[in-house]
Amino acid sequence: MPKVRMYSTAVCPYCQMAERLLHERGVTQIDKLRIDLDPVLRQEMMSATGRRTVPQIYIGETHVGGYDDLAALDRAGQLAPLLAS
Repeated sequence: MPKVRMYSTAVCPYCQMAERLLHERGVTQIDKLRIDLDPVLRQEMMSATGRRTVPQIYIGETHVGGYDDLAALDRAGQLAPLLAS
């Protein structure tokens, strides 16, 4: 299973929903990067993704996007193959 990274904050309901969905799909380890604790990580996230909101999720080197993007990928049946690659 590829490494899963998620830029998040402590009180983000979408981050919690994304984490729950990933766990339901068999992900046991999520590398959470807390942008509310480190402004450098916030800048890194915005530069890499072009987005300002959390969560921002990477599966391996693939930027999935936020929770809505993750859920849409799951509904389309494309999340499982990405997690299996």
